[in-house]
Amino acid sequence: MNTFTKHPHGVENKTQAFLARQNHRMLIGGQWVDALENKRIEVENPAEETVIGSIPLAHPDDVNKAVSCAKSAFNSDDWGRMRPSARQNLLLKLADLIERDARIIAELDAIDNGKSVAVAEAVDVSLGLEFFRYMAGWATKIEGSTLDVSMPFAPADSDFSAYTRREPVGVVAAIIPWNFPFLMACWKLAPALAAGCTVVLKPAEQTSLSALYLGELIEEANFPDGVVNIITGEGQSTGSALITHPDINKISFTGSTEVGQIIGRAAMDNMARVTLELGGKSPMIVLADCDAEKAAQGAAAAIFFNHGQTCSAGSRLYVHRSISDKVLDR
Repeated sequence: MNTFTKHPHGVENKTQAFLARQNHRMLIGGQWVDALENKRIEVENPAEETVIGSIPLAHPDDVNKAVSCAKSAFNSDDWGRMRPSARQNLLLKLADLIERDARIIAELDAIDNGKSVAVAEAVDVSLGLEFFRYMAGWATKIEGSTLDVSMPFAPADSDFSAYTRREPVGVVAAIIPWNFPFLMACWKLAPALAAGCTVVLKPAEQTSLSALYLGELIEEANFPDGVVNIITGEGQSTGSALITHPDINKISFTGSTEVGQIIGRAAMDNMARVTLELGGKSPMIVLADCDAEKAAQGAAAAIFFNHGQTCSAGSRLYVHRSISDKVLDR
């Protein structure tokens, strides 16, 4: 059972106030909206198996609106012509707000996802805010190159040069899983925003609350409207409409291999760039000279961290026969 401890400065009250809204909304074009068909998905606390609210079930028309807002924001002077140092400052401001509300975000992930508040704050939120700070620095360090070109049949006294310029690809569709809800949102958003892209983020329907809270912090940091849009819904309807939208320039997906194959085909059909982080089996290998106690601790941590719900969980264990009994006993 997830419980909240008392904290100074009203942290618990802020968490409960967010949860008390019950019917949460999506962020599209700088506005908090319901789904056009007004359909909703119940949000459950997995520790208690109780319904704690609901989120919109976005219709394809909602997806189209979100992508349109992201495209307009990408082409706007407010974002498209923003100086790299200004993007950097926005990302740093957002990181500061995440740090300020770290406990609130951790509590939302705990009650929505089921992991402990301590792990959510120490791992998910801490790594997420540091990643925003790291990527903020890249906003001012995106460089091209200049080349001297050897042109055939050119006069001997002529000089030619060519340069490359790295530019943002456009609108990014970011789809994240439920195992690290907040951290995954940070991993998708930070590099895309640092590069100057705009984003339509779809969190997992089981764990959307911390992403929606992040949307409020993005507003508080004064990002231009439409730069980040957060839509909620199921993969087969909302997610499918997003990955097949012709105005999506890049898809970034973390999830199952089966769904990744579908997304890869959709990206190919639309000639969209795609990044896939999919599930897999990751072996632990214990050689003969390993310390059996440390090897056993490492193997247990590898498979049981986050209840085994990680893309790199050590789900296979190979132990040299000379120490296998010692390791397995431990």
